Amino acid sequence: MKFLNLSKLGWNDFFAGHFSSLASSGFEIGRVALENRHQYLLYTKSGEIIGETTGKLLHFAASTADLPKVGDWVAFQAFPEEEKAVIHQILPRKSIFSRKIVGRRVEEQVVATNVDIVFIVQGLDSDFNIRRLERYLIMVFEGKANPVIVLNKIDLCEDIEEKLKEVQTIAGTVPIVLVSAKLDVGIDELKAMIKEGSTYAFTGSSGVGKSTIINKIFSEEIQKTADVRESDSRGKHTTTTRKMFISPEGALLIDTPGMRELHLWYSEDGLSDTFSDLEELAASCHFSNCTHTKEAKCAILGAISEGELLQERYDSFLKLREESTQLAEKQSVSKFLQKKQDTKKVQRGFNKVKHKRLVMED
Repeated sequence: MKFLNLSKLGWNDFFAGHFSSLASSGFEIGRVALENRHQYLLYTKSGEIIGETTGKLLHFAASTADLPKVGDWVAFQAFPEEEKAVIHQILPRKSIFSRKIVGRRVEEQVVATNVDIVFIVQGLDSDFNIRRLERYLIMVFEGKANPVIVLNKIDLCEDIEEKLKEVQTIAGTVPIVLVSAKLDVGIDELKAMIKEGSTYAFTGSSGVGKSTIINKIFSEEIQKTADVRESDSRGKHTTTTRKMFISPEGALLIDTPGMRELHLWYSEDGLSDTFSDLEELAASCHFSNCTHTKEAKCAILGAISEGELLQERYDSFLKLREESTQLAEKQSVSKFLQKKQDTKKVQRGFNKVKHKRLVMED
């Protein structure tokens, strides 16, 4: 690859401000381009290098979310003779794209970090799901990135205008791009959004065409693709890991594995941003503590009765709000248990040191 300077890898004043004290300690800076178990491919001003975390960083990580992820800037110590680097610290993240892991455990799965724009790709075939699209928007808004909705496979859709209007009812000011990766339609519009030194992630279900779109942007096949089943438009997970690529325009692109289950993580701000239309209506409710479920003079319920707000949109809001509330309660319990566990861990360490001193004194 052609190595770029740090600014072309996304380095800016935000990260520089957090690195100044570490630089004076002799550490170098790199950006995580690929995560493979506990090994990381780092992009640096000197080229690519394989990094590993210190035992301390690994030990004190409360969960995998506290370990380096694709998009992270990390402070490392290089060992050129061994062709490796040791990662000592992760710089604060400017944005983070996360979801709750699949299953019962209350744990965060970080998809990508320090992303400027997340392209949410949805197919205009049987993959099309407006409620799932709302979930993606919540995740992106919550992580402090900017979403762009990409509706792919317009060549397979017979009711484009109808589906576009449906998406517009939930999109608000979020840009929508109609694409046919197969016919090269809309690719130039996406390329125009991609700027040097900025970071972009592509997300969506398996088979929606994320990898194909990235290949079109690069004008070469850098990601494997696979056909989808005609019966249900499902595709194989051709992208099984997250990796950062550098586009011909000098932008950083992250392809992510397909998500068939999309569980919210933190979602308070993301919920408000995604349902900004309901937030605006709520400001006109007669009661300041209106729950928007049964109160008289509720502006949201009034909008539904007047046909200004779709019942399906309102039902989705209630469902996601309840899911968010339940998740917040589980997260509070999880944090309490984790803090208790950490306290025990510190106490055990203290007791070992105390015991060692007593033995030495004897």
